[in-house]
Amino acid sequence: MLEMNELINKIENLKHSEIANIIDKRIEDFKKIDKNSNEELFKEICFCLLTANYNAEKSIKIQKEIGDCFLTDSKEELTKKLRNYGHRFPNARAEYIQDSLNCKDKLKEVIQFPDKKALRDWIVNNVKGIGYKEASHFLRNVGFDDYAIIDFHIIDILVNNNIINRPKTLTKKRYFEIEDVLRRLAKKTDLTLAELDLYLWYLETGKILK
Repeated sequence: MLEMNELINKIENLKHSEIANIIDKRIEDFKKIDKNSNEELFKEICFCLLTANYNAEKSIKIQKEIGDCFLTDSKEELTKKLRNYGHRFPNARAEYIQDSLNCKDKLKEVIQFPDKKALRDWIVNNVKGIGYKEASHFLRNVGFDDYAIIDFHIIDILVNNNIINRPKTLTKKRYFEIEDVLRRLAKKTDLTLAELDLYLWYLETGKILK
């Protein structure tokens, strides 16, 4: 508990700084995405596919460059563009994006699921290349605030503050256990999981991305 209190103090200090305003603005931007547009939702799915085991900042740049071509390019065209833009896994990501087009026209319907657990599970089970981290990332980026994005930055800050032991592998069970830890931390800091993620990311990296 002492260790969590130390992290809570760091977060509380940030909540009274200019960083809080930047995070609030970022959360507002997430909520502005058109949830009635399968195309906009799909492009955000593509972004989250790009970020898996890859650099988030570079993925943001690639998403801006490719834009609507996520919706129209063949797998070969996407592979070439991803390779030219320097993505680490051009072939695999192009394949995942192409496979995910099968789900595109269902996204605005699925996003209305009242059962939030079922919503995330549907994305994990139906979008190739998406696990719980990427599904949570997608849902946060389209305005949901009750999912934890557990990547190595988040694990590092929790481990370094002696709040969790470093998992050897991030199984589904372990993911949910760490998510529960983050829920407790969010409650103690009066933040949503979406807000907490941005605060923790900033504490660990000095950056606020998406």
